[in-house]
Amino acid sequence: MKTSKNTEFSYLRELAGYSVKEVASLFGKSERTVYRWENGETTPDNRIIQELKAIYEARSGNKHNGPYKFKFIDLFAGIGGLRKAFESVGGKCVFTSEWDQACRKTYQENFDCDHPVHGDIREIDLDSVPEYDVLLAGFPCQPFSIAGVSKKNSLGRPHGFHCDTQGTLFFDVAHMLERHRPKAFLLENVKNLVSHDKGRTFKIIMRTLVEELGYHVDYRIIDAKPFVPQHRERIFIAGFREDAGFSFDDLILPDTSPKLRSILHPEDGTEVPEPPYTEGSSATVASKYTLSDRLWQYLQNYAEKHRAKGNGFGYGLFGPEDVARTLSARYYKDGSEILIKQDGKNPRRLTPRECARLMGFDKPGESKFVIPVSDTQAYKQFGNSVAVPVVEAVARHMLPYLEYIMGTGGRPAATGKPEQLVLFEKEVAYV
Repeated sequence: MKTSKNTEFSYLRELAGYSVKEVASLFGKSERTVYRWENGETTPDNRIIQELKAIYEARSGNKHNGPYKFKFIDLFAGIGGLRKAFESVGGKCVFTSEWDQACRKTYQENFDCDHPVHGDIREIDLDSVPEYDVLLAGFPCQPFSIAGVSKKNSLGRPHGFHCDTQGTLFFDVAHMLERHRPKAFLLENVKNLVSHDKGRTFKIIMRTLVEELGYHVDYRIIDAKPFVPQHRERIFIAGFREDAGFSFDDLILPDTSPKLRSILHPEDGTEVPEPPYTEGSSATVASKYTLSDRLWQYLQNYAEKHRAKGNGFGYGLFGPEDVARTLSARYYKDGSEILIKQDGKNPRRLTPRECARLMGFDKPGESKFVIPVSDTQAYKQFGNSVAVPVVEAVARHMLPYLEYIMGTGGRPAATGKPEQLVLFEKEVAYV
């Protein structure tokens, strides 16, 4: 049973299959007391939590202490792209935080969590986070306040990330790294993080991770095109508590790209129908995804107006043998960045199922990833997510270095100091 509750008690109660009234009877408590546990007003004894876990495991036959290589936490989790990738290399997720309720619903429908999905990271008690080896975070890109830093520089006063990044969500990531000192981390962001706020944001992030927190760090901007039929550039920042010789330079990417045909509905009867995305025995794409005459004319007029001005704005029209533009969170508005050609009629949007395949949550031809939300929410969620196969490649690349630090593997071949960090140190003066 899945739930969007936030308290550990409510989560386990629903997993165990009990109502509030049944729990009150089982443990000899009043329903009012149980409702307080449910809403987080008070906390039940640990004995009750453990018993609910035992009941759920006994009923489902699902033991959550099976074999795994390392433990990780999933921050700014979205719909679980980072988690899906790191589970594929033997990781076990022990803590999750995601503020958006619709994302939490999708996340919990697709992952067998033995812990609640927490909300706002700023409200998390760091002492309540279980032990872990790797921190994963796709944190938002936000500007830092430079004024206070400049003033302290002029006065000769020390400053650090507690001052420089206060009020941003990167601060919470850095605070966790400082408090828990995990063996490794992976941060993901848009490629423009490097140039954001004239480069100041990235300078402070790197200074925080390298100089203040003492991690050995490398970064790389990776296009998802070798893995999925989509141009999607994202920056990945990997850090290790010890110098294991890690470098992104050794990450070899495929030199070919799949085409859109691999993720589109075939519409020839070979795919099982999946309402509301497809219809009829041939599983043709539902008519609601075809653009109306009015919207299609508007997009054409808009593109022509900007072409006349010498601008590149406009829709993107693609066929089965093409590679698409980047899927964005605004796709729900008009679908203009990725429109699919159709013979004899207006182009159409991708269906949410095709978006799941385009982002690697489903493999080509699969329909396993549960999409429990509206099309609008699904487009937002996939547009904000990572391309899962890219992160899987990064996770596989990081794994030998993590195992070496954990003492479960030999030292990987040394590659020298990461080239990107050398360039960073040579060409960029810290703020």
